[in-house]
Amino acid sequence: MSFLEGLSIVDEPKIIIVDIGAAYTKCGLAGETGPRCIIPSRVKNPRTKEVINVWNYSNTSELYENLKELVYALIFKHLLVTPKDRRVVVVESLLCPSEFRETLVKVLFKQFEVGSVLFASSHLLSLLTLGTSTGLVMDVGYKETLVVPVYEGIPIMKGWQSLPVAGKAIESRIKTQLMEHGTISTSEQKFEAVSSVPESITDEVVEDIKVRCCFVTEFNRGQQIQEVTMRGGHANKLPPPPPDTDYPLDGGSILNVSGRIREHSCEVLFEQDNEETSIATLLLEALVKCPIDTRKALSSNVVVIGGTAMMPGFYHRLNMELVELLKKPHYANQLGVKQFRFHCPPAKENYTAWLGGALTGALETLPSKSLSRDAYLQRGKLPDWCCVDSHDLLEEKRHKI
Repeated sequence: MSFLEGLSIVDEPKIIIVDIGAAYTKCGLAGETGPRCIIPSRVKNPRTKEVINVWNYSNTSELYENLKELVYALIFKHLLVTPKDRRVVVVESLLCPSEFRETLVKVLFKQFEVGSVLFASSHLLSLLTLGTSTGLVMDVGYKETLVVPVYEGIPIMKGWQSLPVAGKAIESRIKTQLMEHGTISTSEQKFEAVSSVPESITDEVVEDIKVRCCFVTEFNRGQQIQEVTMRGGHANKLPPPPPDTDYPLDGGSILNVSGRIREHSCEVLFEQDNEETSIATLLLEALVKCPIDTRKALSSNVVVIGGTAMMPGFYHRLNMELVELLKKPHYANQLGVKQFRFHCPPAKENYTAWLGGALTGALETLPSKSLSRDAYLQRGKLPDWCCVDSHDLLEEKRHKI
């Protein structure tokens, strides 16, 4: 019996939903309430045997090999389904590079022979889970924070805002502070500085410390911390830090994570740079660039997605930052908005967009919106979603049907 014969199931074919994020990849089947697997977006290079992130590539050939390994693991190790002639929905960001999209669709059609592929915006799919078509969607991911206003199902492209500050920036600050002030106690009750054993602080350890130990502090304490660390205030103005915590390492060693690190690390999200920009100002700047008659509806429908938004205290701090920013004349005179209302999606922030893709995959209109394998092989390229050529391709498909 061949390998593929053992993977057949009774209710085939179901649509595959995949969301390849900068840090983690979510994958599952349409109509389900959650992804079947959430795995790191990393693969083992077949030549160097080194584990690398799929987004870290030097050319499209290397990207093709990375995506081939990742998709193979998703389909044959986690989903346990046959990819041939199946439909696939790919959840993507509006800022996804074109070469990444083109290489991914090439892998899906030529390597795994799927039936059709639909690329859908994560911001639109997030609103779909709430049953609304209007909202201000903030994606606080791993590498960047992106805000896209959507009105009646149409992204307002002149209003999108982006800032390269998100989960990766928090991890960088944690690692920097650990190298400067962290200590490790060994099983022999010996204490040594983290800087003397930097190999013990791996990226996985730093990420785990971020998730388990760190939190977003309240607004007043955050302002005092920023006044001292960024504006050169007096150290006596710093509020008393929260308790320290011990983090176990391999070999019986214990890493001391100070309360200062736990509380101060997430401030990187709300610290304003030289242009007075933070993740809170992104929402306001997006509203300023939107038509005036859409601002009230957008500010009343704010949706926050992305794994970094799951940090404890994030929503309360973001709301307080917005309240204070709205008092400034620059925003008070232009916007006329007094408050923001946040939605609570029916899923965790890290897979809200995936859930919207699962709902899209269950719709009867999916075939008419997808790019078929025959159409792709005939054209030899993936039409861009904002290109007139993609509209012509869809029109040709409708005439054939």
